[in-house]
Amino acid sequence: MNITGTIDRPLTHDPKKQAPMKPSTSEHTGSAIPDFTTTGATEARQNRNREMQLMQEALARAHMHERLHDAAQERRAVRLATARRMQRRAERASMRARRALAMAVMQ
Repeated sequence: MNITGTIDRPLTHDPKKQAPMKPSTSEHTGSAIPDFTTTGATEARQNRNREMQLMQEALARAHMHERLHDAAQERRAVRLATARRMQRRAERASMRARRALAMAVMQ
């Protein structure tokens, strides 16, 4: 059974394997715009498909790069907050030790 594809659901997505477009019988021969040429149409179509695919990949790559950058920035912020908390804790411990030493010297 040989089923032909439609415009929305082509038989194949490879432009080189698609059937060439046939001129309509209602149009007169040579009615196309003179500067419009069909040479290289399959290459242009294939290139457009490749460009669209690469565009999606580039968009996904940029999105992942941005998410990785945000995650690294979040990790740096958490490390900085932890370091400041530890510094305050160390300063309080140092003040307690100084007070204890001062109380021992005074007595």
